[in-house]
Amino acid sequence: MALRTHDIVSLSQARAHLSELADQVNAGAEKILTKNGESYVALVDAKRLDYFHALERERIHLLVLDDASKGLDDVEAGRTRDARKALASLRKPKPTH
Repeated sequence: MALRTHDIVSLSQARAHLSELADQVNAGAEKILTKNGESYVALVDAKRLDYFHALERERIHLLVLDDASKGLDDVEAGRTRDARKALASLRKPKPTH
């Protein structure tokens, strides 16, 4: 959804018209609230916020699956290290010069 100029509201205006803004947001609008002329927060419908959170969880799951796939490709290609040796080398103090 594209924002229009009337979707950008100052914080002081929002305080005075919060109920009206909430009704508009509930009907599908999104509002950007500004403070000192700069973007500050957004008002979005609670259902839409839930949807955004669900999308973020799905994206995280896809990233984990992608990492797992890359790991399996590394194993298949022989690009592996013994985990105990790798951890031990990380725990060793680095020499100072």
